Amino acid sequence: MEPTLWVLGTLIISILLIVFTIIKLKFHPFLALLLASFFVGMAMKMNPLEMVSAIENGIGGTLGFLAAIIGLGTILGKMMEISGAAERIGITLQKCRWLSPDVIMVLVGLICGITLFVEVGVVLLIPLAFSIAKKTNTSLLKLAIPLCTALMAVHCIVPPHPAALFVTNELGADMGTVIVAGLAVGLLASLVGGPLFLKVLGERLPFKTVPEAFSDMEIRQEKDLPSLGATLFTVLLPIVLMLIKTAAELNMEKGTSVYIALQFIGNPITAMFIAAFVAYYILGIRRNMGMSTLLKKTEDSFSSIANILLIIGAGGAFNGILKGSGLSDSLAVILSNLDMHPILLAWLVAIILHAAVGSATVAMMGATAIVAPLMPMYPDISPEIITLAIGSGAIGCTIVTDSLFWLVKQYCNATLSETFRFYSIATFIASFVALGGTFMLSFVI
Repeated sequence: MEPTLWVLGTLIISILLIVFTIIKLKFHPFLALLLASFFVGMAMKMNPLEMVSAIENGIGGTLGFLAAIIGLGTILGKMMEISGAAERIGITLQKCRWLSPDVIMVLVGLICGITLFVEVGVVLLIPLAFSIAKKTNTSLLKLAIPLCTALMAVHCIVPPHPAALFVTNELGADMGTVIVAGLAVGLLASLVGGPLFLKVLGERLPFKTVPEAFSDMEIRQEKDLPSLGATLFTVLLPIVLMLIKTAAELNMEKGTSVYIALQFIGNPITAMFIAAFVAYYILGIRRNMGMSTLLKKTEDSFSSIANILLIIGAGGAFNGILKGSGLSDSLAVILSNLDMHPILLAWLVAIILHAAVGSATVAMMGATAIVAPLMPMYPDISPEIITLAIGSGAIGCTIVTDSLFWLVKQYCNATLSETFRFYSIATFIASFVALGGTFMLSFVI
């Protein structure tokens, strides 16, 4: 076992190295994470060949499962964009007069965010915020912050999002339980971190209009959009299939042909695969779009995920080195002596890593490597709860290291200080509320 100071120093320096190379030297996060991986391997005195092998296995093990999910999720997201499915949900919610505009944006973010990467969700859904802001003469911040907070929450704690899926599988948590509990915690966190936080601010929230650069963004006519039923069926299908798998595990005899069939269709890859083809048909072909057109449009979207795949792959390498070098095991022993509740510990590790590396996905992967060795020491805490705790932590500290911070700043026409004071604090409050929700659920799950 390595000395305590050496282990902590290695981890802290590796994180500082990531921050310095990304912010100061302008390295791509992929290169920064790989550099940190080599640094940890050398600092922990790994055999050079074992180091390279751990990096290879980390990348391959992570992308081997997540690449398919990310690719299929990209198809679903693109179909929502070109069909106007997200706009349909927004327009329908606007007709509910008892819902305020900021609550509407939370619900849009949570529902549509199920199949969208957080950055893609912001780009796709922000025109809705622009439209509602113009119609209601509301500050854009009052709509964009709840939307982006909800997108971040669902991104971190609800499978089939890659990070949530990765943590769920690594910790051996039940997928259906994480989905249902994650949606409940995500809704609570988003409502408190978004609308309630902004209501408390009141007049201190500056009035922001739609930036000139985006003022000509088009909102389609209602008649040109898919029906609400078709939209919700497509968006929720993968979630429903995964929940059916969980129901089968709880209520059916294992080994029967029906049980095997339900396990197959409820597997995340199969569920997303089925949903992608359903989206092609319901949101495309049935609305008179040719398959060649759909293929071209969805093919174009794959170039945008190359960046995501590289970062997640490098995150897997960092994760692999933390495990392979023995640093995560050594750290687990150190952390277990802190006399800190494991839920709080998992949350704290994730929020610190998110602030440092600027990626909720990479933060959750790193936190899993650090927290997983602690699990046997706390048999009374379920893996589902630790999964939610890690995701809850990753929601917070969306600061200058995160590309989402700059997206929100740009679209809201906000200053650096305003983005910090309103959006960064909103995500921190959401993260803290999600932690509270996770603690409450720990008495049930």
